[in-house]
Amino acid sequence: MSHKCRRVAVAQLCSSADLANNLKVVKGLISKAIQDKADVVFFPEASDYLSQNPLHSRYLAQKSPQFIQQLQSGITDLVKQNSRNIDVSIGVHFPPTQQDLLNGNDRVKNVLLYINHEGKILQKYQKLHLFDVDVPNGPILKESQSVQPGETIPDIIETPLGKLGSAICYDIRFPEFPLKLRSMGAEILCFPSAFTTKTGEAHWELLGRARAVDTQCYVIMPGQGGVHDLRDPAWEKQQHIIASADSPKRESWGHSIVVDPWGKVIAHADPTCVGPQLVVANLDHELLQDIRNRMPLWNQRRVDLFY
Repeated sequence: MSHKCRRVAVAQLCSSADLANNLKVVKGLISKAIQDKADVVFFPEASDYLSQNPLHSRYLAQKSPQFIQQLQSGITDLVKQNSRNIDVSIGVHFPPTQQDLLNGNDRVKNVLLYINHEGKILQKYQKLHLFDVDVPNGPILKESQSVQPGETIPDIIETPLGKLGSAICYDIRFPEFPLKLRSMGAEILCFPSAFTTKTGEAHWELLGRARAVDTQCYVIMPGQGGVHDLRDPAWEKQQHIIASADSPKRESWGHSIVVDPWGKVIAHADPTCVGPQLVVANLDHELLQDIRNRMPLWNQRRVDLFY
């Protein structure tokens, strides 16, 4: 292994509407990542919860701040117990602020947090591109009904793995965003996701490899995987909903991967495994620099024409 290698862990899970149980799964995977000597562990988007509909999401988002606080203290506890540092990137939700509500906007925020080994939040990136699509022979999903779009390109973060550019799920389909992150200095890009099975089967690996080749970056793709349990008896009782076998179901593609800057998948989740799992890979910065030196795309771009 090159002396410039760093170890990354990619967590795959199947979040439910039960935040307390999701937190337990997340902490267990962080503990495993520490045992596996990872420097940073990446979780999917919506690791705090998945909901039945926009109303349910607004209800659950009120519990997200507590989920985040407990996660922060959980990280510092695990670091102390194991005498080994680890940083955590994780997708969660924020409830609307008082100002949002005054402006008549009660939608939640889909956010990616970067939390360091001291439990400090170094970045909050709010998802820019929302998944409003009618997939052929698949689901109709309108994320904008329940989620506020972000307005800001995130700064590059200095991490134990190198310079990280943050994005979320549907952002991966807009190459100008990762190209911008690379221009800002990114060496690693992450796309925590909850891809549908239809779009995942068609485009998940293709998009990850394409963005890696476009940007000459490592691409880290933690995915939600499996059939989500969206039942929530307390909320259903409050809403006078009679639970039935026809309650909303959602399935995510999983297939979490790590792609190198040449577009090669260097680690992937086991598609036959049901339940949470962790994928570990070494990121070689000498390889990254070698690829960039041999094919100096950023010196050859026709910025006089295209930008």
